[in-house]
This record gives sequence, C-alpha cells and structure tokens, in this order.
Amino acid sequence: MSRDLDPVTGDELKNTLDTLYANRSQKHLSNDPLSFCHRFKVPEDREVAGLIASSFAYGNVKIILRNLESIFSRTGTSPRRFVEKFDPDKGAILFAGFKHRFNDSRDLCALLYAIRLMISESGSIENFFSKRFNPEDDDVSNALTSFSSAVLAFDYTPVFGTPTPPEDSYFNFLFPSPEAGSACKRLCMYLRWMVRPADGIDLGVWKTIPPSKLVIPVDAHIQRICRLLGFSARKQADWKMALEITAALRRLEPLDPVKYDFSICHLGISDGCSGNGSSQCTVCPIKGVCAGRAS
Repeated sequence: MSRDLDPVTGDELKNTLDTLYANRSQKHLSNDPLSFCHRFKVPEDREVAGLIASSFAYGNVKIILRNLESIFSRTGTSPRRFVEKFDPDKGAILFAGFKHRFNDSRDLCALLYAIRLMISESGSIENFFSKRFNPEDDDVSNALTSFSSAVLAFDYTPVFGTPTPPEDSYFNFLFPSPEAGSACKRLCMYLRWMVRPADGIDLGVWKTIPPSKLVIPVDAHIQRICRLLGFSARKQADWKMALEITAALRRLEPLDPVKYDFSICHLGISDGCSGNGSSQCTVCPIKGVCAGRAS
C-alpha cells in the first residue's frame, strides 16, 4: 500500500515535487530518449519517432541513445514518411547488424512494419490506440492490453517469413501487457510523451486520451525513489506497483498523475540518486520528504 497523506505531509510533498518539476532542464532532456522526438516538429513524425524511441528505452542510457541515433540516422527527416513506405526486405539491408540487448534488426524491422500497418489501418498510431480506449475505464490498463494484443496479431510474414515471430525473436518483448502483470514501462512512457500537455518536455501530440488516465512508467529509478517517497511498499516493479504509485500521485495531481515522472526519474538517470543514504543525499532536492536521506 502507498502512504497515507495528511494535509501537512501532502502539501510538503507536493511543494517539493512541484519545485523538482519546475527545475527540469535541457540537460535532463538531452539525456533521455524523448530527445529524439524533439528533433521533429510535425506531430505525425513525433508520434512515430516516439514509439520507436520508447521501444528501445531499456538498459544503459548511453547505449540507448547511441542505438537510437543509429536508427534515426537512417530514417531521414520524416519518420512518418519512412514507415509509410517501409519495405521489410530493404529494411533488413538498411538495418543489418542492428542490435540492442535482446532485440536485433529483425525485431526493429517488425516494429517499423507494425507502425506502417497501424497507420494504414487507422491513419495514425493515436487512432489505432484510441479505438481500444474506453473513457469510462479508470486508466489505460485495458487499452494497453488490447493495443499490445492487436499489434502482436498482425501478420509478420514479410519480416520473419512466418505470421508470428520465431522463438529466437524478442519482438513480443516490445509489446507487453498489463494483463500479464508487466509494468509496461516503455509503453506507459510513450503514452506520457504523447498525451501529457506540451510543457517543454512532454509533447501533447495526442488529444483523445486524458492525462488523468495515464499510468506511471516504472523503471528501476522510479521503483527505488517512489518506494523511498512512500508511494508503494511493493518490491517488484510490476503493474500493481505502477498502479499504486499512480494512485499516490493522483492524490497530489488528480488530472495529471504522471506529471512528476520525468523529474523523479532523472534524479536517478541524470543526477545520480542511488538511494543508499550517501553524502549526496544532503544536497538532493527531495531530501526533506525522502525516507532514504542521509542524516
């Protein structure tokens, strides 16, 4: 369970997080996969770039940025036009040798082909996702489950030679499901980028999903720091933890519960928070509300 907030505690915590949010910087953005979306001005390009960038946003951040640079150096000035015309055979040659931890060039080509099919079917990734969203739902849990299922149901014969990915492919890893208990960190991050209002960091590209329905992307940094903040006592970074943390944040920002995600996450990514009570805690901007602060 997440912490119960009395008015005093809640005000202190919200003021601290609001200050943290206000102090986000271009330094943080340059150290984030979201930076690739900011290279493009057209919303249609941004939503395509976002799904590509978020899909490979796992592992060491330097490697993530390096491998995304490798992809976007080949997709040209318009990711949307690139995927609309994407040919898997040509893609296999263009991206030969690509590797990002579990995923290889076949998985990348399957992702690009899936985006092509989404756009062909629905006109945009937003429309493809929104067909599966029920405004009456508490959050995007059901929509995410349906979205991943629909993407994985495409016929991938042009990429793999078989309708479904072979056993040695990790393509399915790119489209996890809340129904299976996954935290769905990368997909939740993608939704945050697209749905939250444009604020210099997030993009506000999509208009059909309310920010109030988003769920926080739980990576190792969010897992650690949000436990220290008392937002969840769970040890496993799963969908239940994501919902617990989101519920705690919703009490602070009912209409925009994932507002603080980028700020909190970059305490770890860019500012080096390890949660081990080191001397660095004495200058940490959240030291007054963090259970892991050094004395």
